[in-house]
Amino acid sequence: MFGEDILAQLVLALGAAMAVGSTLALVRAPRRRGDADLDRPPVARSVVMIAVGVVAAVWALASLTSG
Repeated sequence: MFGEDILAQLVLALGAAMAVGSTLALVRAPRRRGDADLDRPPVARSVVMIAVGVVAAVWALASLTSG
């Protein structure tokens, strides 16, 4: 139904979403926040999540294009 490469497609989508979402959280912090919200997202954790997302997306893209 979804094809043979569904796992690689899911890893590509999740990795790209993790990288883009973490990058946007660092670049565009929310203007209005509640009492329990942080001033900024934790930088170290965000950078690690960006790196993991990029590695997963590149790996999945390589798997999809290699054959």
